[in-house]
Amino acid sequence: MPSLIGIPGLILILAITLILFGPKKLPEIGKATGQTLKEFKRSTRELTSDDESEKTNMSNEALSSNEENRNA
Repeated sequence: MPSLIGIPGLILILAITLILFGPKKLPEIGKATGQTLKEFKRSTRELTSDDESEKTNMSNEALSSNEENRNA
């Protein structure tokens, strides 16, 4: 989706943001945006690792049940 914006679109967005918020607010907005993205990435990474650990647990349980069935 961001690839559809292009360089002229980004320049236009930055110019509008500068007009709306002024030069003093831009660093604060940038910092807040960066923190939001960082938190989003961290949460996504945690969810992904949770899903992978659940898959690993399920496969380990399946393997152990197969071994128990063979031994019985």
